Amino acid sequence: MAQKIINDIKLDFKDVMLRPKRSTLKSRSEVDITRTFTFRNSGKTYQGVPIIAANMDTVGTFEMAKHLAKHGLFTTIHKYYTLEEWKAFAVQNPDVIKHVAVSSGISAKDLAGLKEILAALPEIEYICLDVANGYTQTFVDFVRRIREMYPKHVIIAGNVVTGEMVEELILSGADVIKVGIGPGSVCTTRLKTGVGYPQFSAVLECADAAHGLGGHIISDGGCTSPGDVAKAMGAGADFVMLGGMFAGHDQSGGELIEKDGKKVKLFYGMSSTTAMDKHAGGVAEYRAAEGKTVQVPYRGDVNDTVQDILGGLRSACTYVGASKLKELPRRATFIRCTAQLNNVYGEAKN
Repeated sequence: MAQKIINDIKLDFKDVMLRPKRSTLKSRSEVDITRTFTFRNSGKTYQGVPIIAANMDTVGTFEMAKHLAKHGLFTTIHKYYTLEEWKAFAVQNPDVIKHVAVSSGISAKDLAGLKEILAALPEIEYICLDVANGYTQTFVDFVRRIREMYPKHVIIAGNVVTGEMVEELILSGADVIKVGIGPGSVCTTRLKTGVGYPQFSAVLECADAAHGLGGHIISDGGCTSPGDVAKAMGAGADFVMLGGMFAGHDQSGGELIEKDGKKVKLFYGMSSTTAMDKHAGGVAEYRAAEGKTVQVPYRGDVNDTVQDILGGLRSACTYVGASKLKELPRRATFIRCTAQLNNVYGEAKN
């Protein structure tokens, strides 16, 4: 009989801290936070700071991509831009194209849009295949189909949270697997369905599975502070994808509202009622909304937040004696704890 209960302890970012170690570094400025990866299936090479803006329409915007690219960061562009908007962006920002991915679901409409954009803009090298549930055979088959159609493109696929599914998607043609079900600040999958996996443990286990095959993973969701980004990378994540931490800025989507004398911006999950009303004409009768809409404090220019995140990451490396970000997973030792750190980025009101 199959095991019904897994008794091993599984942890989230709040349940652990990095233990400091002796270091010969004299300054945070000495830390190299860029990474270079060569991907297993496409053969393409990436170089940059491995932090990614999520492909939500309030985060993965063209304006966000332009500003993040200045720092070497990456953006998965949301799938609701038109072909003409893509063409205009590419013409005006030729140097940014190498720092973005075009996103797609698995519907016939999504595939048609993906093919149209890639045919018009062959300089795009990254494809992000994004579904809430990466465990279906339909999704695996779709990944295989896209790999056959685009053998030289880098394929990002997800989301999953277990090693065996990471391995299957890599063997089906994906280069980078998005790891995370339910940890996002505006995701309610765990509440609506009871399904999920504590993110820190998911990253640890999925990184081990991916690296064994020469693949890579993205920790997607659950980061509410620069320290969480460092923990994810220390646990083995090659990339970290951020949604809520990039929300509320000038470069973010979402309506800017003045409330009680303070400015806030709307931020919502892509399975929320707000998103489905906007893009799908409402919530289909066979499903429940698995996201929520919140108002996050207006935070101005995203460059200030980027500097804060990168500063925290460099500092984490100095505390554990890693002169390069590449060394962080090897230098990281985690302490299990019960104290929950203050969340300085996640202040949101329904």
